[in-house]
Amino acid sequence: MSAGLHVDVAGAGPPLVLLHGWAMHSGMWGPVAAALAPRFRVHAVDLPGHGHSAAVTPWTLDTVVGEVAAAFAGDDAPLTVVGWSLGGAVALRWALAAPQRIGRLALVCTTPCFVARPDWPDAMAGATLAQFGDELAVAYRLTLLRFLTLQMRGSDDGRATLAAMRAQLFARPDPAPAVLAAALAELAATDLRAAAPEIRQPALVVAGERDTLAPCAAGAWLARAMPDARFTAIAGAAHAPHLSHPAAFAAALDGFLDGCAATAGAG
Repeated sequence: MSAGLHVDVAGAGPPLVLLHGWAMHSGMWGPVAAALAPRFRVHAVDLPGHGHSAAVTPWTLDTVVGEVAAAFAGDDAPLTVVGWSLGGAVALRWALAAPQRIGRLALVCTTPCFVARPDWPDAMAGATLAQFGDELAVAYRLTLLRFLTLQMRGSDDGRATLAAMRAQLFARPDPAPAVLAAALAELAATDLRAAAPEIRQPALVVAGERDTLAPCAAGAWLARAMPDARFTAIAGAAHAPHLSHPAAFAAALDGFLDGCAATAGAG
């Protein structure tokens, strides 16, 4: 493993990597890692500058991918990568940079382009993302708590899920405000739409039906753009379906993983 990257490892079997969202840490996957451990060697990564992981400079998707990829350089087995939100963007960039290393992708509440553009309406307004950056320097923890509230907006059982996320969020060291600001700037600038057709690995895109940060329509577009992808929308979920709707999320993920394994076995 990379000396600066914190990775919690559990289970046995083929390697599976979990990548969390902006301002979060790998503990935010909740019971997902434990549920996968009987079948996979699960590597729950704290992205650089988050949780227990050291930051990288500059903080870009490319430098983050380089740091995460280095942690798995000693293992040639194809990786299953499950990325949530920012983690999904990291997973997409990793698949583009090293297609031979990534065997399959599960992208949770992931969009190829986080900020709305004239030809891309299904995204967050640029002003909303910029507002987070402005508020980070003034009221760091209040800004993160507001971000959690946005993730749950409109979700069934949102209040209970929000309480659980709040309890978990501050269980590890706070990310430096400079890291969070750099990550926001990277999200604002990233547009992977043109590259999406180059991602040929089997992929699953899971969207929350009520997600306002990575709208469901953006996930559906991403699944159509990739040559070997399927799409699942979880009814009643917002931006954290693995936490708010664990049974539906597990059914979608298990169906994808089992389907890929069956296809590989038939081949």
